[in-house]
Amino acid sequence: RIAPPDPGDWAMAAHRARMRLSAAIQARIAGQPGAVAAALMTGDRSGLSEATREVMRRSSLAHLIAISGLHMGMLAGFVFGLVRYGLALAGRPALIWPTKKLAAIAALIAASGYLWLAGPAVSTQRAWIMVSIMLLAVLADRRALSLRTVALAASLLLIWRPESLTEPGFQMSFAATTALIVALGPWTRAARHLPRLLRPVLMLVATSLIAGGATAPIVAAQFHRLSEYGVLANLFAVPAMGLVIMPMGVLAALLAPLGLAGPALWAMGQGTAWILRVAEWVSGLDGSVLAIVQPGPWVIPLIALGALGAILTRGAGRSASVGLILLGGALWLRAGAERPALLIAPEAQQVGLMTSQGRALSKPSAGFISERWLAADGDPASLEEAAARPAFSGPRGARIAQFKRAPLAHLTGKSAKEALPAICAKGGFVVISTRVETPTGPCDLWDAARLRDTGAVAISATGEVTTTAQVKGRRLWTRP
Repeated sequence: RIAPPDPGDWAMAAHRARMRLSAAIQARIAGQPGAVAAALMTGDRSGLSEATREVMRRSSLAHLIAISGLHMGMLAGFVFGLVRYGLALAGRPALIWPTKKLAAIAALIAASGYLWLAGPAVSTQRAWIMVSIMLLAVLADRRALSLRTVALAASLLLIWRPESLTEPGFQMSFAATTALIVALGPWTRAARHLPRLLRPVLMLVATSLIAGGATAPIVAAQFHRLSEYGVLANLFAVPAMGLVIMPMGVLAALLAPLGLAGPALWAMGQGTAWILRVAEWVSGLDGSVLAIVQPGPWVIPLIALGALGAILTRGAGRSASVGLILLGGALWLRAGAERPALLIAPEAQQVGLMTSQGRALSKPSAGFISERWLAADGDPASLEEAAARPAFSGPRGARIAQFKRAPLAHLTGKSAKEALPAICAKGGFVVISTRVETPTGPCDLWDAARLRDTGAVAISATGEVTTTAQVKGRRLWTRP
């Protein structure tokens, strides 16, 4: 039914406010800098072009346009500092008032308002929980930054959303936060011996290296690529977030009711334009992106357990934990040799055969599946380059190759059934995109009906067959 929106629906009210603010920001800040500013402040990324998204990904700055712990922490931190230093100007009463706790309450209110405005994205909710626990620790006279705080935030998130454990955002957030808190003690001791003017710069470099190192295995495993100059990009871009964009966003929100938000929005636009320039520069450097092969199922668990053990244990336990990390790395190095020799798409729209030059595709199509295959191989080739590799030959609808010294055919199009009897009579493997009622020869036939039951197929060099149905198992939503 079509009905007017419920006036009491907070989610719809937040959506309307988010879109109005996004439109207002983009009207005052032209071009992609305005779209980036709108994404940072409201979570609306609809104005971002694909070119902007790609340079942000290639430069390892994509985390800046998804509202997460960085944004929530900077916003809450700026409000906390603004209120606390503002109350200090009161003079003698500031010696009596609990200014730190009042600032924590104000920061918690600001973070909650940001959560309401930015929408129900899991990354935003996760960031709010972590920031809220830290601010509540301040109210309870406890340490805001400690491993107990991280553990409490992780426990609450996993109770609320257990599936978060397998999500890249959860893994990266807690890996980076844990690593930074562990490094906080040694950094504090080392900073005393550093020149005062160099401390902020060196701290920025150290935090970029620590957070980047902690999240690098997760990024490589989940997205199959690493930005070789990600630390450099973050070194130039993150200060603009903390010093210009987030503070100016808060000031613009405070001044907007008075019609005085123009200067703050202009300064915010300069900050987002700077981030885009950094992203374009870094993404254009030679070798800016390194393709990474997909690790085996035990690699990341071993590295994660080893890292946690190195933090939580001492002596022999720490040595054993380092051994787990090295074992995970060794298994990762072997992953390239264990990639499937033959891959068949779930609807027979693509076939990929591993060769000495990389995976050869039967045709330069099926973009999403083909790109995922190449990414998992750690192969930076384009679809056209992969399809041009010497393996398949013949017309578009009847591509022929050799697999395990036997013929391999990929038949598509209207003439596929007509060509099947002659090709199947030669034996080998035949992949056809239509349903075949009766076999027409001694070939190993993978038709549409068989693939509907199995899903995608991977065949190793030794002939071992693995299907999506085997990996996923039987579920209530899958057909036996």
